[in-house]
Amino acid sequence: MKAVLFIRPAYASAMIYSRIWLLYRFKLRAGTDMSTSEKVIIKGLTQDGGKFRPSDWAERLCGAVASYGPGRRIIFHPHVRLASIDSVKCVVIDAILEQKDEMLFEFLTDFAKENNLQVYRTNAFPLQEDQ
Repeated sequence: MKAVLFIRPAYASAMIYSRIWLLYRFKLRAGTDMSTSEKVIIKGLTQDGGKFRPSDWAERLCGAVASYGPGRRIIFHPHVRLASIDSVKCVVIDAILEQKDEMLFEFLTDFAKENNLQVYRTNAFPLQEDQ
């Protein structure tokens, strides 16, 4: 007697979708080394040195440019990351985004301008002591 493997159609499509999602996720991560290219850093401090509120602004901003995968898991944009520099929340943007998705880059930098946040361009990440 031959054994037959039966997979319900709903599970089969979920398995295929999760495999595609994993391939997509690893493809995005491959070649996106955030440590070797120029960065734009939006710091959670205003130009006067005050702490920017609300305290979860960086998570909200990164969430606004994220997408969702299987099981409603958040997939952050490969060129936009959360960071903490000197205990201050920051959003680190890979400067290549300026060429790849100009509208998204402008959205992020306009947010910083409108809220009077400190913005740095740097090739060294994490930041050196002199900045």
